[in-house]
Amino acid sequence: MKLVITEKNDAAEKIAALLSEAGKPKKDKVYDTPVYRFTREGEEWVTIGLRGHILAPDFPTELKFTDKQGWFAISSEGEVLPADVPDGLPRPPFKKKKPFLEDGVDIKGWKVPSLPYLVWAPVEKLPAEKGIIRSLKNLAKKADSVVIGTDFDREGELIGSDALAQVLEVNPDVPVSRARYSAYTRGEIEHAFANLVELDQNLADAGESRQYIDLIWGAALTRYLTMARFGGFGNVRSAGRVQTPTLALVVERERERMAFVPEDYWVIGGRACEQGADDDASFKISHAKGRFSVEEEANAAYSHVENATSGTVTAVTKRSRTQRPPAPFNTTSLQAAAAAEGLSPARTMRLAESLYMDGLISYPRVDNTVYPPSLDLRATAKMLAGVPQYAPYVAKLTAEPELHATRGKQFDTDHPPIYPTGVGDPSKLQPAEWKLYNLIARRFLATLSDPATIEGTKLAIDVAGEPFVASGDVLKVPGFRAIYPFGLKRDEQLPALAEGDVVDVHDLSLDAKQTEPPARYSQGKLIQEMEKRGLGTKSTRASIIERLYTVKYLKNDPVEPSQLGMAIIDALHTYAPRITTPDMTSELEQDMTKVAEGTDTQDQVVHHSRALLAGMLDALIEHKDDLGEAIADAVTADARVGTCPKCGRDLVVKSSAKTRGSFVGCMGWPDCDVTYPLPSGVRYEAIEGEAGVCPECGAPRIKCKPFRAKAYEICVNPKCPTNYEPDLKVGECKVCAEAGRHGDLIAHKSERSGKRFIRCTNYDECGVSYPLPARGKLTATDETCPECGAPMIIVETARGPWKKCVNMDCPTNERKTPARGRAAAGQASGVKKAATKKATTKKSAAKKTTAKRSSSKKNSSEAGE
Repeated sequence: MKLVITEKNDAAEKIAALLSEAGKPKKDKVYDTPVYRFTREGEEWVTIGLRGHILAPDFPTELKFTDKQGWFAISSEGEVLPADVPDGLPRPPFKKKKPFLEDGVDIKGWKVPSLPYLVWAPVEKLPAEKGIIRSLKNLAKKADSVVIGTDFDREGELIGSDALAQVLEVNPDVPVSRARYSAYTRGEIEHAFANLVELDQNLADAGESRQYIDLIWGAALTRYLTMARFGGFGNVRSAGRVQTPTLALVVERERERMAFVPEDYWVIGGRACEQGADDDASFKISHAKGRFSVEEEANAAYSHVENATSGTVTAVTKRSRTQRPPAPFNTTSLQAAAAAEGLSPARTMRLAESLYMDGLISYPRVDNTVYPPSLDLRATAKMLAGVPQYAPYVAKLTAEPELHATRGKQFDTDHPPIYPTGVGDPSKLQPAEWKLYNLIARRFLATLSDPATIEGTKLAIDVAGEPFVASGDVLKVPGFRAIYPFGLKRDEQLPALAEGDVVDVHDLSLDAKQTEPPARYSQGKLIQEMEKRGLGTKSTRASIIERLYTVKYLKNDPVEPSQLGMAIIDALHTYAPRITTPDMTSELEQDMTKVAEGTDTQDQVVHHSRALLAGMLDALIEHKDDLGEAIADAVTADARVGTCPKCGRDLVVKSSAKTRGSFVGCMGWPDCDVTYPLPSGVRYEAIEGEAGVCPECGAPRIKCKPFRAKAYEICVNPKCPTNYEPDLKVGECKVCAEAGRHGDLIAHKSERSGKRFIRCTNYDECGVSYPLPARGKLTATDETCPECGAPMIIVETARGPWKKCVNMDCPTNERKTPARGRAAAGQASGVKKAATKKATTKKSAAKKTTAKRSSSKKNSSEAGE
């Protein structure tokens, strides 16, 4: 039996389907793990998909010290792990209590004094996917040979190496080979398995070096920042060797903007058109000087032309320029181009991974911008003729006797640039998937196309003795722009005018303006800046930016730092400036590249990174209280939504320890007890200025941003007249009618929580209650649902009115939100069971949430960069 190990289950299924010679592979299970069995060349093959990393690096719980052994730790399996702790750190016996122990130091608990020891603690690999490891070993015992088929990059090589280690534990003599491929196409997979190579252990070691370094830096810095000011409004405050200098780039740009002193200037402009032509054919004109820095000069020039109605063309200049086709996409350029089309880098990579697994594009995590000679450009272009939108262009393109592709500046042999490998169908893809596929397919065709020619025309016009100019661009020869319009400016064509022609002039104005500060980074530009500074890798940059948003260091797009993000960078820059600069991170990246090339070892690189971190941590610990105060002030500033109408103190967003939900509370608590609920399931932000104060009650107004829905503004006070909704009778209670009594179903909005629901007037007896959408005008219909008998209502939203049954358990409702009380089952016993089940679910969910939150500190510190 030949065992093929892939990175994901989808990959295992795809490879089995492409390699099988006897029909569709048979889907099976080994324990709970799916596998795919098929026959090839008379031999039984099995593919198994992992779930990414099956082993995860972690620290032991404590460091121990004896005179005989020195510093060491005990692994989860009882193995002794030596620790290279510097002699300068104190040794047992300790006079202090926790985290210091009788014979060592507790490094599991989050205590600042333990951080210098944590930096030097040994790292062990623990099972992250025990079920998959069990299944893998079961198959490995029976395997005659093993093929590692994980993605070919540092991370994929490490995943394959970790899987191989598990295989060799149970079958140490089994032959092992490596399949490298760049696309899930039959030709690519067949070629990879016909040309197997050896696993690159240097590449795997480089990936593991990154894992260890990111764990050590992330754990130490995150624990430090969190413990420097524990509690308050923030939770875990993440940091890392890459995300910290990335955040510093954004903060640096924001500081430049804040320090920018605008300068006044004045411009004179208007419209012109051919004599006697309609205003629709007019074009922009502006004073030839452009910006006037002296107001008196601007006023003098404007006084000459203020009442002018015509001008004379004094010169016509035409110049053509050539625009070369773009280079092939690598990961960074794809993320930047997709960001310009409204897709964030993180979402772009998720979509690209989906398209890759579907066999529609090549491997999306690449640096290369040069197509390899082995890629059949003509065949790939002809394949795209299967997409109707591209067919006419492809026919014209492939009619050329030769195709020549553009070449970028980066070249490596690992993977080709990103190109289409299958025919995309917009009717079968999600809109965002099609948007990205369309971008990639058109980019590929553009790289095979001719340059575009743009003709620029410049007019010099005399208006009452003052020189004016007008310019326009026209796409004369479309070239690659016929298939790749992204980023192309709209034609601004000027009429055919000659020297001496008279034009009509109107709408002339003198406008006072100010110079603008440097623009904030878009997410696409930030990705490019990270690459330029050597921060992160093609595979990690998008996730680093996403992480900075998640921990609320960044907000909005273009990217803006929060007060917390700025405070952390300012404090780190003061006490440990190297952490915030790209130089140190770039240095470590170069070290890991040396490991991949075999010119340095993993142990040396990890030790070097520990020494760098240890040198910075001493200064940080010394100034812990100073940094803590800065964090506390920044967290409060970020959480502020307005001023308390009762005592004048700040109203801030707080988290409930009981419900884990968020609410608005006064900083004057317990002296001031003002609190307001916040809508659930939405992101919210404060509204600046007068617009952020409710004119009716004086409470703050906030902007709510539901997922995939239009943002709206509300007053946080549910008792405010702007939030008031009168009760509305929507029908009669069916449960009460069956019991021989009358009950009305009333739509009501709670003044305490702001939630809307329908409840029977006899609720204490029948328990009938239905949830309602948070927003939208309600209208009763006097109709009942033909499926369940519950009332039908009309809800009017920004998307238009829609009629629905109020019973969320009704088959007519796609969203299965359970109705409360006895309405769902219609029987008291059914309601009791449902209520019991719901209570149990709530309790277990609360436990799960608590467990998740308690482990989130550890996870956030020990993963990522």
